[in-house]
Parts: sequence; structure tokens; C-alpha cells
Amino acid sequence: MEKDKFNYFIKTEKNNWEVIIGLEVHAQVISDSKLFSGSSTKFGGKPNTQVSLVDSAFPGMLPVINQYCIEQAVKTGLGLNAKINLHSIFDRKNYFYADLPAGYQISQYKNPIVGEGMVTLDMPYGSKKIGIERLHLEQDAGKSIHDLSPDNTFVDLNRSGVALMEIVSKPDLRSPDEVNSYVKKLRSIMRYLGTCDGNMQEGSLRADVNVSVRKKGEKKFGTRCEIKNVNSIKFMEMAIDSEAKRQIELLESGKTIEQETRLFDTKKNQTRSMRSKEEAHDYRYFPDPDLLPLEIKQSFVDSLKKKLPELPDQKKDRFIKKFKLTPYEANVLVSEIDISKYFEEVIKNADIKLAKNWIIVELFAVLNEKNLDIKDSPVSPKNLASLVNAISSGEISGKIAKKVFEIMVETGGEPSKIIKEKGLKQQSDPKELEKIVIKVLGDNSDKVSEYKSGKEKLYGFFVGEIMKASSGKANPKLVNDILKEKLKK
Repeated sequence: MEKDKFNYFIKTEKNNWEVIIGLEVHAQVISDSKLFSGSSTKFGGKPNTQVSLVDSAFPGMLPVINQYCIEQAVKTGLGLNAKINLHSIFDRKNYFYADLPAGYQISQYKNPIVGEGMVTLDMPYGSKKIGIERLHLEQDAGKSIHDLSPDNTFVDLNRSGVALMEIVSKPDLRSPDEVNSYVKKLRSIMRYLGTCDGNMQEGSLRADVNVSVRKKGEKKFGTRCEIKNVNSIKFMEMAIDSEAKRQIELLESGKTIEQETRLFDTKKNQTRSMRSKEEAHDYRYFPDPDLLPLEIKQSFVDSLKKKLPELPDQKKDRFIKKFKLTPYEANVLVSEIDISKYFEEVIKNADIKLAKNWIIVELFAVLNEKNLDIKDSPVSPKNLASLVNAISSGEISGKIAKKVFEIMVETGGEPSKIIKEKGLKQQSDPKELEKIVIKVLGDNSDKVSEYKSGKEKLYGFFVGEIMKASSGKANPKLVNDILKEKLKK
């Protein structure tokens, strides 16, 4: 792919092709109970143990709206800078699957709870605004299980009725990179708000990806295909690339694109047809007769708005102004709420510049290697602050600090104890360092003569020998000061 400012183009021998992407992100609402029943939403329960008569569509059972889920949807809409619709309607979306016992899904169609909004992406080539078309509430379906028997499919209804927010973007995304940034930004916003945990491994965040292509310079959108239920950002990127190339190959061979729903085969790295794409009328939407229209007061919205936490973009601006961070550093440190909390905890009692470098470079490297989230970090904020202070005070050098940090990662120990037990305290006594410098220069008098005759590169050799003689404990600044003075004589 060839990058042109905000757009990516797939270049072939015949044309440059632009990729048009829209996402329908399904985010599971953080709530103890389901959207229309009191059943538990806890993940990992034994099959069919968290199912009420409402969830299983038992005849005569009526849904009752969960007010907390409404609050969560409104908060998310506010976090997306979106219009909150004071009047919304729940509809029945009719289709048949074995894991949808009612034969319909309660969703929202023409009158969603949240209207148009906007999300800003920070890309390497600048900021880009992605439009939000809508956010609507709907109930999740159950889960079909196919691998327990060669002859039978089993159904687990634990997930049936769990509240989902479907966040529909406008077709403003133009590359896998932008999709990566967009999903991470949505997830970050919802985690800050506490409305969705964004755990893709558990299925609480997944997306349907709409892809089409058009020749560079064309205004009209091409025929789109929907890639259903992609549950990781990496797979989204792979699916987009694969599907775009498939469509381009068809168009350049004189064929047409059929609008359809497709699945992504992660092993083969290709999409395959699932079914022809339904239009809205295929679902026979109509207002759910068991649920009254949802009426929200503006005062309710205003009260929730007042209680909103500081969101990523606001925190980023504050970090840049207050702590003099670069936009890149601020983006990294606000990307997840737990990272920002960790950073602010460290800098309560430590140098900001040193602290952010140790978090972004050293700590993140360890977390990535061990595949850990920062909340599971083996190094606590308190201990990292202590390590940073030990460097700032001159107790240890940056080089020794890395040794101490390695031990902290393995043991979770306090840096002060590690420094004392391992005898790693930096040698900063000028008189003792002077003795070491004099000895090193005396043992290498021939090289001293060469240095004074113009071979200044030998300076590094002397520093290395001094550090070796001090077992790496000599204060580098003092060593340099003393060495320069001695070499002048």
C-alpha cells in the first residue's frame, strides 16, 4: 500500500485504488444484569446458568428496560461528542438463528438513543476526524457451539439478552492503520467512562467491517461487503487488506462486486461468502409492542454529563500543558486509563522527565515481552518512583538502574533494598574516584601520550577502563570532570 497523506492506495499495474471502510462496533455494556432481565452478565458461567424466562423467550414473559444500561449508553454518547436523542424507540429485528430463541432481536433502527458524533484520531501524518453515524442499544444473541459433537449443535443462552451498544461509523476510514487507531480510541474512551471493558478475547468488543474500493479520484462509493464478527484488531487489519485486494482483482478482470456478508478465515488470510447482504426491509423492523418509546429528560443527560471523568483527549491536552510532554508521549500515556493512572502515581514523587522515559521505554518493553497489562505490572508505581529518585539523587547511575530494574521485574522488590543487598550504590566520593583515574592513566601512560598528541578518540577508552576498575559504580559525571582535568596536565 502506498500512503498519500490521510489516504492509502493499493497500486496495481492498471490503477490506484482507494479503500473505503466503515465499522459497526459491538460493545458489551458493563452492567451486572442484562438489558431486559435481571440475569447475571458475568463472563465464564456454566452454559445456560444465567438465563431468565425473558432471555429464553418463554411465552408470556415481558421485557423490562434496565435503566443503568440506558445511563451507560448516554455516557458513551457524550464521550463520543454525539447528540443524545431524548426520544428513542426499541424495534424488533426479525431473523432466525438457533441461538435467538424469540426469532427476533430487540434493537433500535430509525430512532436510536444516540445520534451523530465524532472521534479524533492521532495518526503519524496528523489528526483525522471520524464521524459517528449513531449508537443504538440492542440485546445480544446466545452462542452456538459446534465442536462438542460431530452431529449436533449446542446452544448456550448465557449471553442472550446481554446489552450491546452498536457504534456505527461513517465511511470515513481509509486504511487498516486508521481502523487500528479508531478501535483503540473507541475502546479507550469506553474504558475511561467505565461503559465497556473492551475485552476482545471475551467477546465484549467485536466489529462488523464494511469494505469497498474505488479508483483514485472517484467520488462515488463502490459496492460494499460486510465482514462479520471480527474479534481482534489484527484480524480487522488483515481482513480489510485481503477483502480490498479481492474486490480489486474482480473489478480489474471485468467482474462486479456482489453486496454480501462475508467471514474472515484467519488461517487462510482470506474472506469467504457467508450470505447475501440483507437490507433493512429484509429484517421487517417494527416497534416492539412490549416496550414503550424511551423518553429521556434533558436534566438526566445534563446530570450524567457533569459526572463524566476526564477523557483521553482532555487528559492528553493537560499532560502536554502541565508536564511538558510531547504529543507522542502524551498519546502513549493516555491511551489506556490504567497507563495514565500509573504515570500520575509515579510522578507524585519522582522527576517527570525520567519517569515518563522509564515507563515508555523500559517498563513497556517488559510488559510487551511478558504480554502483561500495566495493571499487572511486576513493578509498582511506588517502586518505579523510588528507582527514578535513586537515579536523580546520584545514588545509582542509569546503567546500574537497568540492573536494579531487571531484579525488580523478577522479584517485585524495592530498589533501595536491592541496591543495598547487591552493593550497587554509585561511587561518588571525588577523592576515591581521583585515585582510580590516576591509576588508570598511570597504567596506560603510552595511550595518555597518544591522546595528548591528537588521538582524542582514546578518551572513551579511559572512561571504559575507569568504569571497569570501579565495577561500573563510578559516578559518570564526576569521572568525566576528574578525567578531563587530569588529561589537561
